[in-house]
Amino acid sequence: MRYLWLDEYLMNKRGVTKDFQPVWNWIRYHIGGKMFAALCLDDAGKPYYINLKLDPMESEFLRGQYPDILPGYYSDKRCWVSVRPDGAVPDSLLRNMLDQSYGLVLAGQSKKARRAALGLTACGLECAACPLHSKECPGCNQCNGRVFHAPAGKACPLYACAVHKNHRTGCGGCPHLPCALWEQVRDPALSDEAFRASVSARLENWKGVPSNAL
Repeated sequence: MRYLWLDEYLMNKRGVTKDFQPVWNWIRYHIGGKMFAALCLDDAGKPYYINLKLDPMESEFLRGQYPDILPGYYSDKRCWVSVRPDGAVPDSLLRNMLDQSYGLVLAGQSKKARRAALGLTACGLECAACPLHSKECPGCNQCNGRVFHAPAGKACPLYACAVHKNHRTGCGGCPHLPCALWEQVRDPALSDEAFRASVSARLENWKGVPSNAL
């Protein structure tokens, strides 16, 4: 296979997991428990197809342009394609196709499921890394934003703005970031420098998430 970068490229995407399906002899890549790409192996363990999902019109167009892009093997042929791993599809195009597949499958899930799959809160915190998680706070995905520091019975202002008001997955991609609400929910124990670093880290966590999944 000429695309030796494929596994590392996919596993570097936020929230991606992989498994091996022994009956099919496929290495499958998932986001939120849903497959978005697969490496189909023959009995000798050699890849013979890379399966991924595309918009149906994009799928039809690319199949007409590249002989090495075929209707999806053992998949819905309207929106899945199979790429020959030793073919002539440019690396840059295959990366773009894999990005699209990741985005389509992620965007097809509920906003709550997207945040869970990405391991992020609405504001971009990594819940599992927070020392208060599972102790004082279940995480905004589990309590619909009613975290310990929010007004009684209400959602955190950042969650309320992103999810309830603007119907987004989270703050990622918002043109107003960082806004005054971030100061409103600022941890008073943080210095100015630590607060700025926290904001930067949270915004960085949203980078790489496809725009159609934001």
